[in-house]
Amino acid sequence: MYLSRVKIETMREAHDARWLLLIHQIPPKPDYLRVKIWRRLQRVGAVAIKNSVYVMPRSDQALEDFQWTVREITEGGGDAWICEAGFVEGISNDQVEALFRAARDADYAAISEEAKELAKKFPVGKGLSQELAGELEAGVVRLRRRLGEVVGIDLFDGLGRQSAEGLVASLEARVNPDAAGDDQAVGSTAEYRGRVWVTRKGIHVDRMASAWLIKRFIDPEAKFKFVPARGYQPEKREIRFDMFEADFTHEGDRCTFEVLVHRLKRNNSGLRPIAEIVHDIDLKDGKFGRPETPGIERLITGICAVHKEDEVRLARASAIFEDLHGSFARRTR
Repeated sequence: MYLSRVKIETMREAHDARWLLLIHQIPPKPDYLRVKIWRRLQRVGAVAIKNSVYVMPRSDQALEDFQWTVREITEGGGDAWICEAGFVEGISNDQVEALFRAARDADYAAISEEAKELAKKFPVGKGLSQELAGELEAGVVRLRRRLGEVVGIDLFDGLGRQSAEGLVASLEARVNPDAAGDDQAVGSTAEYRGRVWVTRKGIHVDRMASAWLIKRFIDPEAKFKFVPARGYQPEKREIRFDMFEADFTHEGDRCTFEVLVHRLKRNNSGLRPIAEIVHDIDLKDGKFGRPETPGIERLITGICAVHKEDEVRLARASAIFEDLHGSFARRTR
């Protein structure tokens, strides 16, 4: 039988078996067992691709998590199987990854919404009694714990993470103003020239704008490296931005672009409105509400939808930010 080249290549990819599947049958009674198993699978970050079929990227940790789940199911009178899998037809690897991102983005959105509600309840400028301050602190601790749990199962770098982290960090800065990072201004940019700037793959607005800022105002010869969000060990002379434990990343309610502008003292008049636009798109808190923001957000979304290569995304977004900066700078002359 003749198989197309595309079919053959797809089947070869399937042999990589990059996924683990948990397939189960749970008896209708007792009711609590199905809920218990569902909650366990949610906690470990598995997503359902069909009823009673859950998927995780293949790893030792995922296998252990599924094995514990199988034990619970069988002890409860059900049946369960674990298998390695590669998808050939019906669903692609990209679509499976999208399921994980959607699940985590829903978690991040819930955290962000609760953070916004907490910020409304305790607005900046309102004096807080000791009792109310304690209530705010307890709420922040709860949100930080939930955020840590979601980050722990965010296997494909959900877009909502930065927004949730920024909103929670803003509340933390309210509880502990001394930790807000305002004393970290650098002043000179000489030490940041001739370096490699490293950030997470799948760049979006904050990383796009930050990379443009770096090349435009800090080092025209800057090189960029796009790496997995997890497990990367920086090499000598590399500077990380907008990623975990980075040299430049979110601080308080500032996105990475704002942090770069603040700490490197880039006081160019055309940068402030760009920082406000990037902030609102990235953190989704409507802090500045500039009229240009929805249009720029639509353009960024289009770039990400059409182009998967980070180098291409950066090139196209840089053209937008360059022209946007020219427009704002001209207005202030």
